[in-house]
Amino acid sequence: MMCKGKVLVGMSGGVDSTVTAILLQKEGYEVEGVYMKLHNKPGYHEENFTKVQRVADYLGIKVNYYDIAEEFKENVYDYFVEGYKEGLTPNPCVMCNRTIKFGKMVEFADSIGADFIATGHYIKCDGEFIYMAEDPNKDQSYFLCEVKKEVLPRLIFPLGTWIKPDVKAYAANIEVLQDFATQSESSEICFVENTYDEVLARHMDIDMPGETIDTEGNVVGTHKGYMHYTIGKRRGFTVDGAHDPHFVLEIKPEKNQIVVGTKEKLEANAFEVKQLNLFKDLTEFDCTVKVRYRTQAVSCHVKIEAEKAYVILNEPVFGLARGQIAAFYEGDKMLGGGVIC
Repeated sequence: MMCKGKVLVGMSGGVDSTVTAILLQKEGYEVEGVYMKLHNKPGYHEENFTKVQRVADYLGIKVNYYDIAEEFKENVYDYFVEGYKEGLTPNPCVMCNRTIKFGKMVEFADSIGADFIATGHYIKCDGEFIYMAEDPNKDQSYFLCEVKKEVLPRLIFPLGTWIKPDVKAYAANIEVLQDFATQSESSEICFVENTYDEVLARHMDIDMPGETIDTEGNVVGTHKGYMHYTIGKRRGFTVDGAHDPHFVLEIKPEKNQIVVGTKEKLEANAFEVKQLNLFKDLTEFDCTVKVRYRTQAVSCHVKIEAEKAYVILNEPVFGLARGQIAAFYEGDKMLGGGVIC
């Protein structure tokens, strides 16, 4: 079989990246693996790298141990902590994909002469655009909307046409890898074990009781500290005399206040997006937009001026949060995205 080129596969010790490496080798690629150490959790990397090495031995490939914990802290972890400190709702996975998995990993691929970069993400890519995966329950396209477009021609995602049960079944049929098929899923944010509050508490005092106010600025109750809240949250604060459920509408970190109101006041019909990353040159267009990972895409009209996107929705969304990511789609094709401001 003619070699299709050298591909660097990001390997985590999980079933998805393991099957990715196997499939690419079967397709005729020269596969080399890389395990990226992103943080300093004791014992975590030793356990995972042992699994990765097992896969590498099975395939007869080289695997590299790449310590980029410092870069991860600067670009992802600190961004996460500072975002919440500023009352925003950051998305560390999007930033990790832009700067680390398809940033530093691309640099590493260049250093070893790899033509392509592959991961176990459930998405599709044709070199120009990213597309939703065949498995709607696992589609991760939203998290790659900030990946630089010049990287796209080098990306390969074998699992974009697979569904998760089939991936597990495939691994289960390989005797040496059967336990990979039954191990538990990794957490969505790799450095958050339980709740994001626990991470923030290592860096600042998050338990600072403050005022709950209404949209007119009247004090209507109390809360336990603004960092405990995100837009749309409806518990953990008091509203004196309220008969209807109240939700967090806005966070005011400088005054340690949260603004609350009824669900109707969570409704948004338009918003702005900064830090735009588009896979083609566009100035005005109709599309759909996702404002959180686990939400339905909503149809909208987008106009771009002065490096910002002005989005007018055809139907309202609830719980729009500053700092979150907006991803634009045309059908199952992703056009790019940016940060809600």
